[in-house]
Amino acid sequence: MKDVLNEIVRLTSHADTTPTSTNLPGVLIIKGEVPQHQLAAIYEPMIGLVVQGGKTISIGEQVVHLKAPSYFVIPTEMPATGRVHQGAGGLPYVSVGLSLKQSSLLDLLKDLPKDLSETKVSDEFSACPATEEFLEAWLRMLRLLNTPEHIPALAPLYEREILYRALLGPQGWRLMQVCRSYGKGPSIHHAIRWIRKNYTEPMAIKRMAERSGLSITTFHRQFKQTTGLSPIQFQKQLRLLEARKQLVFSGASVSDAAFEVGYESVSQFNREYSRFFGASPAKDASQLKRIENDRFSGNAA
Repeated sequence: MKDVLNEIVRLTSHADTTPTSTNLPGVLIIKGEVPQHQLAAIYEPMIGLVVQGGKTISIGEQVVHLKAPSYFVIPTEMPATGRVHQGAGGLPYVSVGLSLKQSSLLDLLKDLPKDLSETKVSDEFSACPATEEFLEAWLRMLRLLNTPEHIPALAPLYEREILYRALLGPQGWRLMQVCRSYGKGPSIHHAIRWIRKNYTEPMAIKRMAERSGLSITTFHRQFKQTTGLSPIQFQKQLRLLEARKQLVFSGASVSDAAFEVGYESVSQFNREYSRFFGASPAKDASQLKRIENDRFSGNAA
């Protein structure tokens, strides 16, 4: 397994601290001292493999600790925060990610072992130990970076194997829930997408539950099981993450950012922002602007 990990590290040596796209469809690489604020974001559906070092992901009240080699599953769009940890002896943090595609998952469902649906469902997000088979599938995928002419023919096969290994793993049930819900009328995932598009609007839980074809109690339970958050928490974190972007990158004032993302009270916005990010909006924005300016100056040099 060590040789496999070492080769993956070599194949990803060109990456840096921002997600680095590749010629491999849906595959991203990240490496090094990733700024913590960069990891507070809306995570898209993906499988993320920590190859070297470690990562801590906070989803709602849950904290997932990953130590290489292990992976995590983000089954749907959701807000989360994170922190990366460098490897032993100062080796840089390295991870690779594969974006989840509905079509690939749906195509794979029909070929899964029949008893896989009996996997116990839990509300807990967890780190998944990377098996040798899982790592070897990733290695085959990443080796295509050296032979790009083979990517169209072989990348879909290796993507399928990575997804298959993840479906067999301890968080595979999350992927099955996602792909089985598509195309079957209203669902939690429709509600998630609606909140993402309309996060500034007041939330009517009863109406959202009805749109999802569920009772209010079942809607709450399934929403939290899927995202780690209640619908209200989900909306609140979307608002705060968007407000942070406006404060740092658009130069908005604290009050303008608060009202723009849907808050009616600036004092409430200040309290919730400080609780979520650990600093007041003004102080946090000032710190992040300084970090971004330093990074830009360093790149320019």
